[in-house]
Amino acid sequence: MAGGGFVDQSSGKEYPGDLTLYVTATCIVAAMGGLIFGYDIGISGGVTSMPSFLQKFFPSVYRKEELDTSTNQYCKFDSETLTLFTSSLYLAALCSSLAASTVTRKFGRKLSMFFGGVLFCAGAILNGFASAVWMLIVGRILLGFGIGFANQSVPLYLSEMAPYKYRGALNIGFQLSITIGILIASVLNYFFDKIKGGWGWRLSLGGAVVPALIITIGSIVLPDTPNSLIERGKHNRAKKQLKRVRGVKDVEEEFQDLVAASEASKQVEHPWRNLLQRKYRPQLSMAILIPFFQQFTGINVIMFYAPVLFKTIGFRGSASLMSAVITGAVNVGATLVSIYGVDKWGRRALFLEGGIQMLLSQIAVTIAIALKFGVSGEPGELPKWYAIVVVLFICIYVAAFAWSWGPLGWLVPSEIFPLEIRSAAQSINVSVNMIFTFLIAQVFLNMLCHLKFGLFLFFAFWVVVMTVFIAFFLPETKGIPIEEMATVWEKHWYWSRFVPKTGANVLVEMGKGGKASYV
Repeated sequence: MAGGGFVDQSSGKEYPGDLTLYVTATCIVAAMGGLIFGYDIGISGGVTSMPSFLQKFFPSVYRKEELDTSTNQYCKFDSETLTLFTSSLYLAALCSSLAASTVTRKFGRKLSMFFGGVLFCAGAILNGFASAVWMLIVGRILLGFGIGFANQSVPLYLSEMAPYKYRGALNIGFQLSITIGILIASVLNYFFDKIKGGWGWRLSLGGAVVPALIITIGSIVLPDTPNSLIERGKHNRAKKQLKRVRGVKDVEEEFQDLVAASEASKQVEHPWRNLLQRKYRPQLSMAILIPFFQQFTGINVIMFYAPVLFKTIGFRGSASLMSAVITGAVNVGATLVSIYGVDKWGRRALFLEGGIQMLLSQIAVTIAIALKFGVSGEPGELPKWYAIVVVLFICIYVAAFAWSWGPLGWLVPSEIFPLEIRSAAQSINVSVNMIFTFLIAQVFLNMLCHLKFGLFLFFAFWVVVMTVFIAFFLPETKGIPIEEMATVWEKHWYWSRFVPKTGANVLVEMGKGGKASYV
């Protein structure tokens, strides 16, 4: 298809069933696994802008930020140790996501969620009682282990549990939980910063115990997905569970397709090695490029370091924390827009609109900061109206991300993988996400110091690249059953050259007797 435009990718299959109260409640509980990720993203930036926290653990940064008024605004927070405090978590999440793949595949999605909650809880306790930098770093590593397990299992759980017609909206519940976690953390930072005695940062860091307990307890009470039960040979339980999830008794066709996909996946002895096969080239490309692009939108510059960033461009302490609360609220609201529209407008439309909106707002922020601080970064008061303009454009940017690359960066990879490579491919997705989250978190403050306002143009360039990529290479996956996803690649103008035309990489034919043939 010339130009890579969109065509209807319908697979032609429509399984019976609807959105039941049971599956809705189940997905809401599971989606709360995103709270731990969001809470951490929101809490770290606020804590690193609190004077009492900096004075105790990073005195050199405190002296530059509070006492040296001549310091270049762009370089006030440039500290490798400070950025290691934030970024160490994501390196740990990268490592744990690889182990989580095996746990998720062999023991189910629930156990992986449970491990995530327990590890995150241990990290939160250690950080809350930290008295030295090493305690902060070790605590962050434990938090990272927890996030690696949760991010591996929760999106898969949601995609497998949800009816295909509502898979997008229910899966985005994970991203909604992330945004709610960010908002809660920003609000808590604002109020804890006002506590006399300068120990409010302990409550901010230790407060991560609450979302950790939610996902830990939730993982115990949640049922297994039919896919996971079949994968582990529990067919009777799986069929019973599928009937309950779909709210109908006629689930034979979907059940047999799930069994067939599972039998095909068991023929795959080395899922990691099979990811490199030619027929999985589309899925592997998306598992790498979508999380890569998600981080190069620059969103974590805003979310990790929002209070630090606002301080850098002239906001005072409490004002910078309140600005982070505002962007957090916009984040939640815009994610609700995505939940409403993802199964109505489709994934591609949201991706493309979000990319254009992010690009325009990043250019506007660049101009606003450049006119105020120029290249020298000379400090000065930021007029109230000017501050409002900067926050407004940042909010426009956050809104665009929150209804496009934020939720869809997790949704699309989780729904496109065949069962035989699903756990391994999701680990690749999480690992790439965490690698580049770590890199951005580690080098951002240094890049801000050297690139100055040009940092936003750096991310704007990547937004152009990723928007073009979506326009040409991502097929629409709206309304397609997860086990029928091979059809979208077979019909795509570019990816069809890699995928067998019969869709036989999972299932060739299902006979009336329930027998399946494979290649």
